Amino acid sequence: MSAIVDFVADTSARILRLLSLLEARVEWRGSELAARLDVSARTLRRDVDTLRELGYPVDAVMGAGGGYRLGAGGRLPALVLDDDQAIAIALALQTAPATVSGIDDAVARALTTLRQVMPARLRAASEAFEVTSLRNYWEFSAAPVDVATLRTVGAAIRTTRVLSFDYRDPEGVVPDPGRPGFRPPREVEPHHLVVWAGRWYLIARDHRDRSWHTYRVDRILPRTPGGGAVFTPQPLTRDDLTRLVVQNPNRGDTPGQWQCVGSAVLDLPAGVVARWAPGGSVVEPVGEDRSRLTVGGWSWAGIAGLLITFDTALSDVEPSQLRDVMDQIGRRLRAATSPADAVDG
Repeated sequence: MSAIVDFVADTSARILRLLSLLEARVEWRGSELAARLDVSARTLRRDVDTLRELGYPVDAVMGAGGGYRLGAGGRLPALVLDDDQAIAIALALQTAPATVSGIDDAVARALTTLRQVMPARLRAASEAFEVTSLRNYWEFSAAPVDVATLRTVGAAIRTTRVLSFDYRDPEGVVPDPGRPGFRPPREVEPHHLVVWAGRWYLIARDHRDRSWHTYRVDRILPRTPGGGAVFTPQPLTRDDLTRLVVQNPNRGDTPGQWQCVGSAVLDLPAGVVARWAPGGSVVEPVGEDRSRLTVGGWSWAGIAGLLITFDTALSDVEPSQLRDVMDQIGRRLRAATSPADAVDG
């Protein structure tokens, strides 16, 4: 009897996963679906027939190998999640960026709602993943991003419309036409929202001079909630985004906010250093196989320690205070490993 129950449960879970896959893409090759479900072509055909018996119009697609698609008028349940999807959403909600203001209550309510509609087995599994986020003190304490600003910027990206906004200065002051150095509102073509080291960035192209820029989203004050003129987006690769955010010394949050700021050239490519650089640092390529890392910290010794963790040759170390501390650390390490300190056995 237990074996029959397990068989029915497995089959039901597979049917649910098949339905979610059909909903996720316009058309599937039969072999792809079978591979995703880890079943034979014959079992896939049986599962498709089961969906049809339940009232879901699954159409067969003719051609090489054949395929399937969810037909017109197919109505899915309000929530169609397989095990992995349910756990992924529960984890994502618990690890939502703490830098967004105004969504704490919504996140908690969404997680509660999700668990209420889960089967008991899934609910228990999701509740096993109770996540507590602790602050990383190597990341800057940025002003939280307003959820309304994120919504406006995201809508402009999605609808490919020019975005107009005022941009606060590094001290958080709103531009004032009566103050020296006033800059008029930006007019940009928004392309990507990027989260790096706990901060949100907008990658955009200036609508007038076509140059690319990186903006801190917490400093953006939108002026056109409905969006401006439509523009044609330009493709950007992951390497482009890394260059515009991680390797950009003009992104608006350089390490200058720390009481100590130092840099060195490392014998490693910029892409490698960028993957491990602490939040708020700047990685600039110096040829193909070398890069300069600029990083801030509470002390010169702390910066020296960070640079040393890359376990590669260092050169062109700046400023002199950092070089002096590295000298002191070197002397301490040599003394610690000196034969005079060895204990005779």
